[in-house]
Amino acid sequence: MTPLWQREPVGVVGLGLIGGSLGLDLVAAGARVRALVHRPTTAARARERGLATEVSTDPAVLDGCGLVVLALPLDRLLDPDPALVAALPDGAVITDVGSVKGPVLRRWRELLAGAGGGPGGCRFVASHPMAGTARAGVEAGEPGLFRGRPWVATPEAGTDPAALQAVRELAEAIGARWLCCGAEAHDRAVALISHLPVLVGAALLQAVEAGGGEIGGGEIDAGADLVRALASSGFADTTRVGGGNPELGMLMARTNRPALLEALDHYRQSLAGLEAMVAGEEWSALRQSLERSQALRPDFL
Repeated sequence: MTPLWQREPVGVVGLGLIGGSLGLDLVAAGARVRALVHRPTTAARARERGLATEVSTDPAVLDGCGLVVLALPLDRLLDPDPALVAALPDGAVITDVGSVKGPVLRRWRELLAGAGGGPGGCRFVASHPMAGTARAGVEAGEPGLFRGRPWVATPEAGTDPAALQAVRELAEAIGARWLCCGAEAHDRAVALISHLPVLVGAALLQAVEAGGGEIGGGEIDAGADLVRALASSGFADTTRVGGGNPELGMLMARTNRPALLEALDHYRQSLAGLEAMVAGEEWSALRQSLERSQALRPDFL
């Protein structure tokens, strides 16, 4: 059977990095993409960039869409505009791209399973494409962002299999690798590999800023200037996510707090172990620890 994204228009709510990149790839694949954005200036620029075949600030643009992707920030996913919820077409498959799944799944199950019309909760598929850059806004969307990257869904026992398949076909059409797991497992995993690095990177930047202030001498007298002058690609790679969107980082921490605290505890223990090796001049043990890290890294690339 022809995939839903080819048979019926696809709605995309939000045209930032994820929504804009999705729109570009779907338009290139021949889909009819109807996008809903908040501001007229965003709509105008999105049309110029070809992020969708139709862009509007009116929720009615979603009429007739068979599949709607909510590419919204976490706070707007958890407290959506009632006009948006009311505009979702009856029977449409609804998915999101939020980086935390448990709270989003619970909220949209409640919204869509009500008696006020719209698609039932079983047609909602909580999902998360594991792709991104440091950019944001209507200029951030880029083609091929999802190619080869994981796109994970967290269905429940009552999730409509046809809805799940429709989202899978959409993800695979733009080159993503499809995965399924439970919402709690997802949130604990992303706390470790996505949310924790944001705070670790932020802490590293702040530690260097503080430590740099204690350095003096040489041609560059100010230590803060010296550490900036010496920083190269390794430091840039290590701190990229820590220097990213502050609002996004705060929202991830707020919505995934228990799992993130658990991840921070694991990190604290690892850092304390490394510190003890250096303090105790346990160079053989430190080398073995670094060799283990070296062996582990390819599994995450």
